[in-house]
Amino acid sequence: MKSDNCFETERLFLRPTSIEDACFIFELLNTPKWIQHIGDRNIHSIEDAECYIQEKIIPNFKKSGAGNYTIIRKSDSAKIGSCGLYDREGVDGIDLGYAFLPKYEKQGYAFEAAQKIKDIAIAVFNIKTISAITSQENLGSQKLLDKLDFQYTELIKIPNDDENLMLYKFHSE
Repeated sequence: MKSDNCFETERLFLRPTSIEDACFIFELLNTPKWIQHIGDRNIHSIEDAECYIQEKIIPNFKKSGAGNYTIIRKSDSAKIGSCGLYDREGVDGIDLGYAFLPKYEKQGYAFEAAQKIKDIAIAVFNIKTISAITSQENLGSQKLLDKLDFQYTELIKIPNDDENLMLYKFHSE
């Protein structure tokens, strides 16, 4: 599975999300936690997921070389989550984001994948400051960001969203 755009950890492969991930993206973006904490992306079919990948995910890789990675468990090749670097409107700098299917939570996969993406941001993309946002109700995400050595900085609002979001920052220097 190794290629220039793929990475791995002890238990995981991280590869750029592609059209072949449409079924997985459809499932992930319709989980209750995704809708509650990230927002409804109106992905109501596999075809919607394909369009979302084509219009939202693939352009990020073409623009910056980084973007959304599908997280695949090595032991059984299960697609378990996504993690990546995003140029998100309303967030200063590059944003680290992640989401996992419920049955793969609380097993250390989110930390393992997010730590690898953070390392890639610094070593491969030479990003000095990484941002991350989370809802005030998402205690699991807040704990993960603390474990990743991010520091809470302030409440912000992003365009087209009325919710106050917690902004975290990590500085590599």
